[in-house]
Amino acid sequence: MKYIVCEKPGEFLLKEKEAPVRKEGEALLKINKVGICGTDIHAYGGNQAFFSYPRILGHELASEVLEIGENARGIKSGDKVVVMPYVSCGKCIACRNGKTNCCTNITVLGVHGDGGMQEQITVPADILLPANDLSNDQMAIVEPLAIGAHAIRRANIKAGETVVVVGCGPIGIGIMKLAQIEGAKVIAVDMNDQRLAYAKDKIGVDYVVNAGNDPAAAISEITNGDMATAVFDASGNKFALEAGPSYMSHGGRFVLVGLSKGELTYTHPAVHSKEMTLMCSRNATTEDFEHVISVLDQFPTESYITHNVPFTDMIANFDSWCDPATGVMKATVDF
Repeated sequence: MKYIVCEKPGEFLLKEKEAPVRKEGEALLKINKVGICGTDIHAYGGNQAFFSYPRILGHELASEVLEIGENARGIKSGDKVVVMPYVSCGKCIACRNGKTNCCTNITVLGVHGDGGMQEQITVPADILLPANDLSNDQMAIVEPLAIGAHAIRRANIKAGETVVVVGCGPIGIGIMKLAQIEGAKVIAVDMNDQRLAYAKDKIGVDYVVNAGNDPAAAISEITNGDMATAVFDASGNKFALEAGPSYMSHGGRFVLVGLSKGELTYTHPAVHSKEMTLMCSRNATTEDFEHVISVLDQFPTESYITHNVPFTDMIANFDSWCDPATGVMKATVDF
C-alpha cells in the first residue's frame, strides 16, 4: 500500500509498504480522507513540539472499518468511523482523573506515532466513534473542532458572555462557532483581513478586530471598557500569547489553545490585579468529540474546507497550504 512520510523538515516522500495486520483489540481501517492541520504544517516546517522524524503525519481522519472484533460501541466492518487520535495509558494520574487528553504517556497519531497519511491503518478499537450519518468531509473536521470544544468546556462558557478568540485559523474558527452555539458573543482577532472576513461572513461573529490596529483599545470600545470574560489564543504566536491578558476582563479566563515552543513573559501586577485564571487546553476527550458530532450540522463544512486534492498530489501542494496568503483555511486529501 502507498503512504506519505515526512522524512525530515521540508521533505515528504511517497513510498509503499505491506498493509498492516490487525491485532487483538485493534481495528483495521481504510482511510478515505485526511485533514491537514497546524501540527502537520509545523512538523513539516521543523517547529513542532513533541516530535521526531521520520513520521507519517495525519490525525484528522475520515475512515471506514475493514476488520474489527467485538467492541463496546457495537462498531462493525463496513461502518464509517471518526478516529479520536489520542491513545492514552488509562493508568496515570491524568487518566485516573478522567483527563485522558493529557495522559502522561499519551501517543497522538501523526505526532508521537505514525498517523493516517496511508491507505490503511490499525488503531485501538476504543478510540473509534460511529459516524455513519456523516460525510467524509464532516468526519475529517471533527477532530479540529473537538479541540475547540474542549477549550470551550475548559473555560465553562455561558450564554451572554463576550469572548475574544485570537487567531482565525481552523482551530480558532471552530472555537468561535462553538462559543456562539453556547450563546456567547464573539470578537475575532487576527492580522489577516481575509480570515477576519471569513469569520464575519461565514461564521457570523459579532465583531472582528485587526491585531495590527491596537486590538486592546478596540475590544475596550466594543465592551464599554469591560473587556472579554474569556480570551482564547488559537494562534500559538508568542506576541499574541503575551498580549492576551490585556484583552481580558477583571476576573476573566485566558485559555491557551495554540502552542508555542518558547518562553512566555507576563507582568505580574497586571495579571494579578485581574485575578486572572490562566489555563491550557490540550487535545480533546470523548465527550468533546461526541458534542461536536451532535452540533456538526450547524457548522459551515463546505466553506471551511477550502482546498482538496487526491492523495498522490499532496506533496506538490503542501508548500502552498503553509501560506495563509493562498486563502487556505482547511486543506484535505482524498484517498
